[in-house]
Parts: sequence; structure tokens; C-alpha cells
Amino acid sequence: MAEIFLLVVIGIFLALLASAFRVLREYERGVVFMLGRYYRVKGPGLIIIIPVLQQMVRVDLRTIVMDVPTQDLITRDNVSVKVNAVIYFRVIDSQNAIINVEDYMEATGQLAQTTLRSVLGQHELDELLAEREKLNADVQTILDQQTDQWGIKVANVEIKHVDIDESMIRAIAKQAEAERERRAKIIHADGEYEAAARLVEAAARLAAQPNSLQLRYLQTLTEIAGEKSSTIVFPLPLNLIETLQHLSPPAAPATPEPDAAESS
Repeated sequence: MAEIFLLVVIGIFLALLASAFRVLREYERGVVFMLGRYYRVKGPGLIIIIPVLQQMVRVDLRTIVMDVPTQDLITRDNVSVKVNAVIYFRVIDSQNAIINVEDYMEATGQLAQTTLRSVLGQHELDELLAEREKLNADVQTILDQQTDQWGIKVANVEIKHVDIDESMIRAIAKQAEAERERRAKIIHADGEYEAAARLVEAAARLAAQPNSLQLRYLQTLTEIAGEKSSTIVFPLPLNLIETLQHLSPPAAPATPEPDAAESS
């Protein structure tokens, strides 16, 4: 009977001795409590825990990728959308991550959901679709400030999908089409304006050099002669008409006819 009791005691001693040795990986830390009070953070490598008196909680320091569930929100211009995102965070202070919050994973996830709805709800739909990088930075900054007391560092936030109703998609398509038509009209008007300005400039230069107008006339005749046409219309320059008018003699004044009474 004594031998059995001795074997039991030896077995318990060996079990406690084995449980006293822990091995923590490079990305792990152990938060050690002594009789319920915080003692220190140990690791990585081989550490020794006093059985019964000390307890250890493992903490993973690697970056955690958390998928934020789809959130229903209403934008500032009263459009209902569904948005989901992904956040990247890691523990930088093992003590605060264990002591200051019950479950830092759950707390960070819930905070990410509420922050996503709060931040995106302050913007219009166009901003939500076009300024995604800015919104990601805003959400990341707010989350990082809130989780700092938990020993959590939010490295990045990415909005994955923005789902809107089918009717709103058609409205956005019509708006985009109208915007393209507006830009096309503006570009066409700018082209007409520049062309008119160039024509005015060309006319001013031709007027300053009368010989250049004759050269332009001869060039036009050359282009017309090269075309396959049975009828050719020769334009007559206005300055040539004015020259002919100066060369023609003035018309003689008409003589009045004798009165019928005087002839009789």
C-alpha cells in the first residue's frame, strides 16, 4: 500500500514538473499571473511556470486578418447600400490585450462593424464609390485610436464590396451617360472656339499680305483640277473684281432728249 502511494506521489510530481516547462514560438508571448495577479510577460523560447501558483495565457503576435460582415447603412444622400470590409491588426502589447479587454478578437470585430457604419454613413454614394482609399484611411485611423488601450495596432482597413440596388445602378448609369454627353459637348464647343480663333488669325495674316491670297487662290485651283469632276467652278477673288472696276472707263452721262414742243 505504501508503494502504491509512493508511486502516485511520484507520478503527480513528474506531471507537475512536466507542466512547469513551456515552449513559446517566436511569434508567441506568455502573460503570466501569480496567484491571480499580473506577474510578467515571458517568451519566446523555453519558460518555467510554477505549477498551481502561476498561470499563463498565450498571445499570438502575428497579423490577424478579420473579415467584417456585410453592414447595411444609409449614406448622407439617403441611399441604402451594403458594405463589407477586411481589417488587418496585430497585438503589440500582450499585457493590455489580456488585462484591459475580455476578448480582444471579438471586441475589435464589433468595433470595426460600428465604425464602418458610422464613417461611411457620413458620406454620399459618389464619395463611397470614388474615394475608397480615403475612407479606408479614415476607418483605420479611428479603429487604431480606439484599440490602442487594448494593445492592438490596426495596420490597414480595406472596403471590399459596395452593393447597391438594381434601380440605383440604372440611375448611376444614366448619370454617367449624361456626364459623358456633357463633356463631349464641352469638348466640341472648345474645338469650335479654337477653330474660329485660328480662322480669324489666318484671315488677319492674309489681309496683311495680299500676295499670299493670290497664292492661296492658285493652290485652290490646283486642288480642284486634281479632282475627277466634269464641272469645275472657278472662284473669282474679290480683289480681282475691285481691280477690274478701277481699270474700266467711267460711263458717259446720258444726254437728255429734246422736248416735243421745241422740235415742232
